[in-house]
Amino acid sequence: MARARRRTHTAARFDPALGDRALATARQDLVVGRWQGARDLLRDTGRDWDRRTHRIRLLADTASRIRTVEAWQGAEPDNPDALALRAETEVMRIFAIVSESHRSNGAPPPAVDCLDRPQLDRVARICLQAADMNPADPVPWVSLMTLARLYGQGHPHVWHWWRELQARDPYSREGHHQVLRHLSARWHGSHGEMYNFARDSAAFAPLGSPLAALTQAARAEHYRQRVETEGPGAVGLTYHWTHEVAVQALHTTLRQWIGHRAGIEYAQDVADLNLLVHGLVFAGMLDEAGQVFSQLGDRPTRVPWSYSGDPEQLFDHWRGQLLG
Repeated sequence: MARARRRTHTAARFDPALGDRALATARQDLVVGRWQGARDLLRDTGRDWDRRTHRIRLLADTASRIRTVEAWQGAEPDNPDALALRAETEVMRIFAIVSESHRSNGAPPPAVDCLDRPQLDRVARICLQAADMNPADPVPWVSLMTLARLYGQGHPHVWHWWRELQARDPYSREGHHQVLRHLSARWHGSHGEMYNFARDSAAFAPLGSPLAALTQAARAEHYRQRVETEGPGAVGLTYHWTHEVAVQALHTTLRQWIGHRAGIEYAQDVADLNLLVHGLVFAGMLDEAGQVFSQLGDRPTRVPWSYSGDPEQLFDHWRGQLLG
């Protein structure tokens, strides 16, 4: 019984909606075949591109396993929100094929051999149709940037898609994180390219923007990739978080983002605060970590804590130690 209670507690704490209760309700509606909740949520979100992007991606995560978004499209074929959600849903579905292939074959991702070019091109066309139906909307371009990773050598138009996204939402949190993944050694770049993009993006972001935490996302991805490819005892891994460059980046993020948050919470701040506080505790910057924990509260995310051990135990240990 104790073990069952532990699993329930853990599942409840790792909230994919990141505290967005309206989004959580709309996701539940999709599961039971009711698309009206998603329609109303996206209508009410309006041109808040940051929250719209987060909400569509989380709705698509749910919709990818069912057929409710197709029912919405059938009922309202001229609704651009329905098509934007369908586009992101198709992206999620094609990533699910890759994940299933990875689980079945044991090949390290990205295992894209299970896909053929026509599959990817079909999804890209749906994304472009969504972009045409609502030209101001950045979300279909985020979907395209996500999809581009699955092309064997990267899509030839990927950087055109990136420019289109920037023209609509220049400081798109999700868009920048998708480019970061695209440029990682895991996909189509290298550690150096990934770090350069993260530093440049953070440097040009407005004060108070969570894009400052891109440098912590890059360092966490680098750590994850090294552990996966070299093992937890890899040479130099002990200093990964305490390296002078890593510590300097943490100070910069604190100064540019935390120092100017002023109570503003973006849609994915919970995820970015976890990235930052994880880097701070492993760098030994415990006073600063305590200050970030006081803003984050009891809102853990699996990434990046899972890269370093049991995510719930690590989060609880450090939060308890620093906040008492």
